[in-house]
Amino acid sequence: MEAKLAEYASLNQKDKGPAYASLIPQILSQADPNAVAKDLHSLVDTVVNQDSVGLVVGRQVLTELVKVLGEGAIKDSELRKRVVEETLETVQPRIVSYEEQVNNLRFQLADLSEEEEDWSGAARVLMGISLDSGQRTFADADKLKIYVRIVRLLLEEEDSIQAETYYKRAALLVHSTTEREILLQFKLCQARISDYGRRFLEAASRYHELSYVGEIDEEERRHMLLAAVTCAVLAPAGPNRSRVLASLYRDERSAELPTYNILSKMFLDHILRSAEIKEFEGSLKPHQLAKVAISSNDRLASASHDDGPAASNEPAASTRTGPATVLDRAVMEHNLLASSKIYNNISFRGLGALLDLTPGAAETMARKMIEQGRLKGHIDQVEKLIWFEINGDEDDAQGKAGGLGDVEEAEDTGAPFTKRWDTQIRLTAAHTESIVQQLTQKGLLSLVPTSA
Repeated sequence: MEAKLAEYASLNQKDKGPAYASLIPQILSQADPNAVAKDLHSLVDTVVNQDSVGLVVGRQVLTELVKVLGEGAIKDSELRKRVVEETLETVQPRIVSYEEQVNNLRFQLADLSEEEEDWSGAARVLMGISLDSGQRTFADADKLKIYVRIVRLLLEEEDSIQAETYYKRAALLVHSTTEREILLQFKLCQARISDYGRRFLEAASRYHELSYVGEIDEEERRHMLLAAVTCAVLAPAGPNRSRVLASLYRDERSAELPTYNILSKMFLDHILRSAEIKEFEGSLKPHQLAKVAISSNDRLASASHDDGPAASNEPAASTRTGPATVLDRAVMEHNLLASSKIYNNISFRGLGALLDLTPGAAETMARKMIEQGRLKGHIDQVEKLIWFEINGDEDDAQGKAGGLGDVEEAEDTGAPFTKRWDTQIRLTAAHTESIVQQLTQKGLLSLVPTSA
């Protein structure tokens, strides 16, 4: 090989390009992989780094090599990856002169890394592509494809922080394409970044929207629906989450999911028990089980509001000063909201026993939810009571008693406790009617025994 390279170096400049390019198929025909890699390295080093060869010849030979590699002339993926990496390393000092060839080699290396499931490696290779300078300027649509691919690879590696950086770049270019596949990939990245960023309410809505897209494979759509339910369960309790839960609960496909039990209990404002939580916890990803930091102000507030030893007829107070994980916080807030549908008022100690928190921590959680408009009520710190208020918006958020339409409003008697009792009776009747309708639709009503 060295002799041929020396021989071709003495040729006229116009003959050097075809001569050096003719060596590529000869090198690739060798049986020894090490010899192939070594000879290609020598060829690239000669045409790129020897001034006597010239830039035009170097580009011509390197372009031919990139083309041959892209056509799959080397079947062994390990050898092909080695050749690409060594070629990039050789060209690196003169990358400005061979920018287009280097970019094409990087695309090939990213494909090889992705096949090996080296997500971060593939992402780093794509990040090294120069998109805005040099011999080739990428169109906005091409830049968008590259950015979306980088985001997808980083999310596979669960590097959500860096993924969000490239997602923001992609968001500025999303208007530049009408290609359906790219737009769907972008929306999926959008949902996953919201998920990793613990913006669970936003993620649930995006996942649920994607689960209806017909172009996506049925199994993938089911996976997105499952992700939507998971994010809805983890979202902060309140009217906005109730709307998302109602939408998911009414989706007929949700009944087939393993998380349907906890979805239905949350939608119907049932208090969740530890066994149900444990079952759901096993399906969560690491970022959905992240620890929750308790601020020093909340610790002080929790400690200062504790109301002494329990009475003989009251349960002993917990020593926990706040939720430990994202799931823990979501369940506690849900149980607090669910208790507001059951009780007119509750003591700090009683709420603490329900949530497995100290009385002060339970009061702090209720105070925050009231301040944020996610819980209707007020706190009597003298009597150490939390009073819950009735608000028709709660029923509207869940879809008028489970989606049966408007429930006829009762006459306003002016008595708040009477109104609350009447509302509970109407909702119970509406839920009963919903069950009867479902039994009728499935033809099971005839199987229910009638009383004598």
